Amino acid sequence: MAIAPSPSVPPPPSPSATPGPLHLPLFRALWIATIVSNVGTWMHDAGAGWLMTSLSEAPIMVALVQAATTLPMFLFALPGGALADIVDRRRLLIGAQLWALACAGLLAVLTFMGLTGPLVLLALTFAIATGAALSAPAFQAIVPELVPRPALPDAVALNSLGINISRAIGPALGGFIIAAAGTPAVFALNAMSVLGVMVVLVAWRRQVAAPTLPAERFFGALRAGARYARHSPALQTVLIRSIGFFLFASALWAFVPIIARRELGLGPAAYGGLLGCMGAGAVLGAVLLPHVRARTGANGLTIGATILFALVAVGLAHARNFGEAAGAMALAGMGWIAMLSSFNVAAQMAVPAWVKARALAVNLLVFQGSMAAGSTLWGTLAGHLGIPMTLMVAATGQILALVLALRWRISGEGAGNLTPSSHWPVPLAVADMPADRGPVMITVEYRVDPARVADFSAAMQVLRRIRHRDGAISWGLYEDAAEPGRMVESFVLESWLEHLRQHERVTHADRENQEAVRAFHLGPDAPIVRHLIAPS
Repeated sequence: MAIAPSPSVPPPPSPSATPGPLHLPLFRALWIATIVSNVGTWMHDAGAGWLMTSLSEAPIMVALVQAATTLPMFLFALPGGALADIVDRRRLLIGAQLWALACAGLLAVLTFMGLTGPLVLLALTFAIATGAALSAPAFQAIVPELVPRPALPDAVALNSLGINISRAIGPALGGFIIAAAGTPAVFALNAMSVLGVMVVLVAWRRQVAAPTLPAERFFGALRAGARYARHSPALQTVLIRSIGFFLFASALWAFVPIIARRELGLGPAAYGGLLGCMGAGAVLGAVLLPHVRARTGANGLTIGATILFALVAVGLAHARNFGEAAGAMALAGMGWIAMLSSFNVAAQMAVPAWVKARALAVNLLVFQGSMAAGSTLWGTLAGHLGIPMTLMVAATGQILALVLALRWRISGEGAGNLTPSSHWPVPLAVADMPADRGPVMITVEYRVDPARVADFSAAMQVLRRIRHRDGAISWGLYEDAAEPGRMVESFVLESWLEHLRQHERVTHADRENQEAVRAFHLGPDAPIVRHLIAPS
């Protein structure tokens, strides 16, 4: 099972005396081990798709292999993100590797004994992908712990390179192993590929800073992650654009095994070669991305990559030999990594550290959910229209979905400086205030020029999103009926502890927004803040 690190490819950092990530033994060991694990995963994907073409004639069953690989991320990414923020991430990752080892090993044994049918293959592929779904947010979240902050962009770029190296090697190697030793060998090697990651994680002596507040509870952490996604415009932009692309792009992934075997009459080695061409194209695309992004901007890059991927789907639908299909797959890899990188970078820049694992889990959830839903949709449609026509329909949908780029633009600037500002003063309360007491209502009283109340109310909508995003369960803005211009903001949190967490979550970008609102406030004194708590 692969631990899926971030596929983003940020611009190179400015030169500094900070050692590169590969000079750090722990990062280097985990990076190499992850490449090996990812090679095993791509070998499994090639083997599972190829085996299903032998077990079932129905296109929907072959497409469901892709769905079984991607659906667990839709189901378990957000719980995995919540766990990554509230438990020991190292132990979570070790547990996920043990699960993957057991499931992949079982699939290898059953396939060797001839006991693997379509449902068994789908079930165990689903189980292996479940371990990956639970561990992916944790893996992304530990990268800042492995390298110093100045080296973080290089670390993310290396993770991207590692993914694409494995993508280039894994499918082709899987195809050759299928031809030489059969699919059981592929599944067995995938099981063994996780051992390196486990060894590195077991040897890692993770240093964790003592928290100032109690850890969030699981379901509370889930709600906080969902709430943040619901009230973060920058993250919502990424999610909407992801759906618009991946729902249609999934068609190409779903049909490559059938096109290789039935349309082109290729063997397993050539099929692996096709997937390897896509991985090689992704590696080349990763190298070119910083230069293209500098010229086109983040939004322009996504538009161009979408058009390229749609044209490639049309080309693959009409490919008549290995050479044409290989060229199309290489171009598809370039478009694919451009979209993955753009969306992942935008998601990383849209969220602060305290919710990063959960927010990135939501991003993974949308990505994999779109892939799973699309694979099922296109597999069903292909049963009626045929594969070439279905690919044409999907490519047309991709082009039409570009209208989303006009309203939801991917920005290279992100959501501003999201590091904690700690500028809120410690709230006054009795010394023995129980942390779980609540609900708590916070009121902020402003004095505003009556002629500017409408502008003030509009500016407060930004704070409304911030309050909800950081924990408020309700929010309101009121004007004194007897004294025009006396405005009272109120928001409610579940408990006193949640309000203390809100103090820790406020960022420098939030501070800028708050200062813009307070510019409306009249008089030398600051707005009056009151903390009200329900009677116990």
